[in-house]
Amino acid sequence: MRAARRRARTKGIERPWMDFRDLWTEALAAVLARPTRSALTTLGTVLGITTLVITIGVSATAGNQIVGRFDALTATSVTVEVPGPAGSVPLVDWSGVNAVRQLAGVESVAAIADSTDTASVQVRANDVVSPGDVTDQTMAVLAASPTLPAAVRGRMTTGRFFDDGNIARHDRVAVLGDQAARLLGINSVRDSPAVFLKGQAYTVIGILGDAEREQQLSTGVILPPTTAEDQLGLGTVTRVLINTALGAANQVAHQAPIALAPGTEDALAVTAPPDPAKARKGVQGDVNGLFLVLGLVSLVVGAIGIANVTLVTVMERIGEIGLRRALGASRRQVAGQFLVESTTIGLLGGVIGAVLGMVVVVAVSAVRDWTPVLDVRLAFGAPVAGALVGLLAGLYPSLRASRMEPVDALRS
Repeated sequence: MRAARRRARTKGIERPWMDFRDLWTEALAAVLARPTRSALTTLGTVLGITTLVITIGVSATAGNQIVGRFDALTATSVTVEVPGPAGSVPLVDWSGVNAVRQLAGVESVAAIADSTDTASVQVRANDVVSPGDVTDQTMAVLAASPTLPAAVRGRMTTGRFFDDGNIARHDRVAVLGDQAARLLGINSVRDSPAVFLKGQAYTVIGILGDAEREQQLSTGVILPPTTAEDQLGLGTVTRVLINTALGAANQVAHQAPIALAPGTEDALAVTAPPDPAKARKGVQGDVNGLFLVLGLVSLVVGAIGIANVTLVTVMERIGEIGLRRALGASRRQVAGQFLVESTTIGLLGGVIGAVLGMVVVVAVSAVRDWTPVLDVRLAFGAPVAGALVGLLAGLYPSLRASRMEPVDALRS
C-alpha cells in the first residue's frame, strides 16, 4: 500500500524540465551579469591557453630549425676509416677520391693521412730563437688531397690551398689552420712566411678557417701528400671525408667502400648518419615535451582561478539557489547551470587564448626569419581544452551548490 501511494504521489508530481538551450541562456546571462568578474576569470584561462599555444608553436618551429641545421651537416656527412695496410700495398690510394666523386649524390670528397707519430710535432715560425719571439708549438701534421676545404665545409681566410701542381712537383708548401696560424703569429701569406718542421722549412701559402667538419684541423698543419710522404713518411690514406646531398648518405655509405677498395671493401669502416626522420622526431619530441610541461602548468593556474571564482559565485548566490530549489529545480539542474557557466568561461578563454597564441607564434617567426609551424589540431583543440578546464574547475562548486537544501539556502 505504501509503495502504491508513493508511486501515485510520484506520478502526480511533475518535475519542471529545462532543456539545454534554456540552461545555456541562464548560464550566459549569469556570466554577463558580472562582466568584470567574468572577464578577470576568463583572463586566467586566456593566459594558460595562450602560453600553451605559444610554447607548443614556438617549440615546434624552433625544433624544425634545429633539425634543418642537423640535416644540413650531420645527415649529409659520411666518413670512411681506412685501417693500416696488411702488406706493402695500402688499401686506399689517393686516386680513389676520384672514384668516389663519380658516385650519385656525392657533393665533395677528400682524403686525409695522419698518424700517431705526426700527431704532436714541434712547429715554429722562424729558425732563430730570440727572446719575445714565438717559439715551438706542438701541433698535428697531416696530409690531405686538394679538395679538403670543400670536404670539411671550410674556407680559405687568406691565401689558397695547394693544388695538383704543388703535389706533382713535391713542393714544400703548407696550409695552416686558423688557430695554428694565430699561435704561430702568422696572419697573412703576402710575404711568404715559412714554418719549420723537424728542421725543414715549408712556405705557408694559405690559412684554412671555419671548418664545420674535422674542427681539429684548426690547430693543424696540412701538407701535400707527396711532400708529407717524402719528408715525414706520411703517405697512406687513413680517412676519407664525403659530403652528400640530403637523403643520399646511406646509399653513398654503401657504395663508397666498393669504389675506394674494390674486393677489400669489408676492411673499411664506414660511419653514416642516423635516419633523419628519426632524428627529427627525437629532437622535436624533446623540445615539445619540455615546453608542454610549462604550458600545462600555466593552464592549471587558470583552472584554479576558475574554480575559486565559481566557488565564490556559488556562495554569493545562495539565495538564488534556494529559490530555484523551492520552485522545483532539481539538484542536477542546479549543478548543470554552474557547470555550464564555468565551461562557458573556459571556452571563451580557450578561443581568445588560441588566437593570441597563434598571433605570437607568427610574430616571433617573422622576427627570427623562421617558417612558422602551426598544427591545425592545436587551433581547434585549444578551445576544447579551455572548455574542459572550465568543466573540471566547476565540478566541486557545482556539486556544492546542488547539495544545498532549499530551507537552509533561503534562511542564509
